Amino acid sequence: MKSLYFIFFSLILMSCSQERSYPWLSDLDAEIEFIESGKNLMGLEYGLHPLEVVTKEETEILIAVHGMSSNGYEWVYPLKTLDNQETLTLFFRWDDGNGCPNSSFRMLSREIAALLEENISIKKITLMGHSYGAILVSMFSETWQSDTQLNIHSVAGPLIGSKKLNNLCNYSQPLFINPNVSFYEWRTQKKLDGAFKDLKIDPQIINLENSNIVRLPEVYRGKKLGHNWSISWVADEINSL
Repeated sequence: MKSLYFIFFSLILMSCSQERSYPWLSDLDAEIEFIESGKNLMGLEYGLHPLEVVTKEETEILIAVHGMSSNGYEWVYPLKTLDNQETLTLFFRWDDGNGCPNSSFRMLSREIAALLEENISIKKITLMGHSYGAILVSMFSETWQSDTQLNIHSVAGPLIGSKKLNNLCNYSQPLFINPNVSFYEWRTQKKLDGAFKDLKIDPQIINLENSNIVRLPEVYRGKKLGHNWSISWVADEINSL
């Protein structure tokens, strides 16, 4: 069933995209209709969704993982910026409102395993999680067992957790990075981040050996660089490398 799903999923969705306003990457509008494009992303059912037709010729996979109560628009420009001919870009819509990311982490793990099983040409997977979504992707740091290279990007991620998250969900900040994993922490300026500025400590700061840490600037394109637009700055930065 899994193989049938990934072979025919894109074609089936293409035939009914007009009725469902399926957020194909080529249709997402980063300039004018980005709010509506974001709503279409967040209107997806829970699970992993390809945003373009799967050809099985891709060598890389990019998976975007949204944060809590996301409107989706913050992902439109980054996804269009980071995608290229070698990359299959997907969006992971998950139940961020149930308190714990554990079940969604297991779901995403299964989906990734299926992708790798069906497409042996994949050489690298990039997981990019924003805000609360960064907590979910950080859980792969210690659990990744595949020989495939995994790049984890935590963007404005409160990786230190919280009392509720730590106690009720048994979450703990990542303590080590497994082989074949690269970890990147893209930290916003706490004083400018609407999600963190009123907290006593910066929840983005953890001590993870061999992690790549970048503190974002205060200004992006002439405007204050806060929580949501941090992904756009990171996408530009990655794209320039």
